[in-house]
Amino acid sequence: MSASQTRAFLEKHGLAARRDLGQNFLVDAEIARRLVTLAGVEAGQGVVEIGTGLGILTRALAERGARVWSVEIDAGLVRALRADALLPADVTLIHADALELDLGALVREAGPDAKLVANLPYSISAPLLRRLLDLRDELVDWSVMLQRDVAMRLLAEPDTRNYGSLAVLHRLTVALERGMDLSPRCFFPVPRVRSTFVRMRPLRDTGLDREALARLEGVVRAAFGQRRKTLANALRAGGIEEAGPAIARIGRLPTVRAEQLAPQEFLALARALGRVPEPG
Repeated sequence: MSASQTRAFLEKHGLAARRDLGQNFLVDAEIARRLVTLAGVEAGQGVVEIGTGLGILTRALAERGARVWSVEIDAGLVRALRADALLPADVTLIHADALELDLGALVREAGPDAKLVANLPYSISAPLLRRLLDLRDELVDWSVMLQRDVAMRLLAEPDTRNYGSLAVLHRLTVALERGMDLSPRCFFPVPRVRSTFVRMRPLRDTGLDREALARLEGVVRAAFGQRRKTLANALRAGGIEEAGPAIARIGRLPTVRAEQLAPQEFLALARALGRVPEPG
């Protein structure tokens, strides 16, 4: 579906791209096929897609032979996709808000080899990425299209401007693979930013279940809550009073700043604080 065809389709159904939903529709079918390949989707595999849009990626997933459950928040788009039969008959189209939907139940319905693929608007990228970390044990992996600045935060290394809690939590729980950058011309309407496709594979035996990860997250978010302060002061400002001795236990001075700690040091710090159980 070209940009002109997309415009005609939306006009036909009295629709327009909604800025409040961050809608920039993928319109390049060949790019969609490449993304399905990068996501490692195989025939017969269950795939949950978040953000049906105009169905370009949905159709590419179905062409690969995947069993697809596609979630779309926009009721107008859902009606239009059904009215014009733009999706293969065996695709399950779900009208729902992905942030409110029971994703765990949907992933379990997709089967034990379930993957997730998503084109995430900026407004929900961080909270949804965090939710996916809690589904690590139920997904083979997940691949997401993000605005490039979110992807840079996700992939950031310690002691860089983009490094923060998003990178720390992901580095401790998943293996990250940067797939490809997409030109704004792949979308309609054309966004002002580039997009990046990232694949995430869960790390096994991390010792971080949901509760432990949530406790670790509390430490990490407090540490980055006031980036200009030293780590000790930032943690104290975040309500963690016993920061000094714990920082010393991991071999760091209290004057160190949060962005200087590697992800494994944050895990060691959370353990030194008694927030996360010691391994074994």
